[in-house]
Amino acid sequence: MIPLDGNGTDRLIEVEGYIPRDQADMPDAQNRQVTPGWFAAMGIPLVQGRLIERSDDEKAQRVVVVNQAFAKRYFPNGDAIGKRIRLGKLTAEFPWATIVGTVGDVRNFTLDEPPEPTMYWPVAQIRSTPSLAIVVRTQNDPEALAGAVRDGIAEIDQAQPIYDMQSLDQLVAKSLDQRRFTLTLMLLFGVIALVLSAIGIYGVMAFAVTQRTQEIGIRMALGASAIDVLKMVVGSGMFLAVIGVAVGLIGAFAVTRLMASLLFGVSPTDLMTFGLVTAGLLSVALLACYIPARRATKVDPLVALRYE
Repeated sequence: MIPLDGNGTDRLIEVEGYIPRDQADMPDAQNRQVTPGWFAAMGIPLVQGRLIERSDDEKAQRVVVVNQAFAKRYFPNGDAIGKRIRLGKLTAEFPWATIVGTVGDVRNFTLDEPPEPTMYWPVAQIRSTPSLAIVVRTQNDPEALAGAVRDGIAEIDQAQPIYDMQSLDQLVAKSLDQRRFTLTLMLLFGVIALVLSAIGIYGVMAFAVTQRTQEIGIRMALGASAIDVLKMVVGSGMFLAVIGVAVGLIGAFAVTRLMASLLFGVSPTDLMTFGLVTAGLLSVALLACYIPARRATKVDPLVALRYE
């Protein structure tokens, strides 16, 4: 099974020396059966011990490779190498297998879920899966390699069905489709809200400038400069905008906790994200205030004094 393809097989296991506290603490792990080239093809690093080798066949001693999450969970105070585990009973009792290596963690289902304890068995020693996925690593375009892969499999067995060929990038994209759709909708609604806010601020400030035309004319007649008028109009608008942003930030801190399941690689209260969004909102508000303020600086004092 390929990481992020939505499939998984969780198996109860027995771990030598591990005593469960209760029924809910029974050891289990994701079950994978792989060939020796799997780890290199997937770029999974070896942390300790060795990987599965070609010599790990039916005649060899039973071995297994586990990931770091497995080692930390069941052997928190010692080395997992050399310890023994075996699969839980199904139709027959499986023999004990020795852990010969520890590899890096892989996220099996989604990018935001923590890696689960996983065990990798040599496919030559345990043949209990009805199908296998073939992984090919290439430096070129993976789609251009599809024909060569089909030809290679056909040379071994023309009757083998080949289906669902895709790149790892496509797998990752599919695992994010639902989340990307949800976040795209939220982004669209956010942009619409931002545009409506800018139009609203502009409309309010334009109306306020119109209402204060006579006042502005008097101020300019008494010696107020265009800069003074600009500061007065923009300042009054930005004061309200800052209050609105502050109230919005309080609400955002509360709401983002409900969105934690949609986020990956960023916390619900990421300060940089909040800072950038706040700066963007204030910039839009500043622009919406500046346009009517600029218009106010061009008021003719004589016309303003006769304004009704």
